[in-house]
Parts: sequence; C-alpha cells; structure tokens
Amino acid sequence: MFSKGKGISKLMLLLFVYFLLPLASFAQCAMCRASLESSGNKTKVEAVNDGIVFLMAIPYILAAAIGFVVYRMYSKKEK
Repeated sequence: MFSKGKGISKLMLLLFVYFLLPLASFAQCAMCRASLESSGNKTKVEAVNDGIVFLMAIPYILAAAIGFVVYRMYSKKEK
C-alpha cells in the first residue's frame, strides 16, 4: 500500500491546492460597509472585499510554508 510519507505528502498537496482555490467573501466591518454602500460605487466595494481576502490569506500561506519546512526538517532527520 502507501507508506506513511507518501500519504502525508498527498495530504499536504491536497491542502495546498485547497487553499489556492478562490473564495468569495463578503466580510466587512460595519463602518466600512455603511460607508461603501452609501457611495454607490460597486467597484470600490469589490476592491475592499478583495483586499480583505488578500490580507486574510497571507498569514495562512506563511503558516503553511513554515509548517512544511518544519515537516521536511523532521522527515530528513528520521532517515
């Protein structure tokens, strides 16, 4: 069957691909939402939503990268 290392590698790859999928987010703070809705500019609303998603994604990508590096360090030690 599969060795433990291959299973974990496939899981890591699957999680990496999952995090790359685009996510639709409509999250805004109440003040930002009220300010943007009153202006009536739909482009600004979409830009703010995209900025929120971008700022939210960066820490998760960094944490995943650090976790992957740590995993690789420990897997090399075991050999």
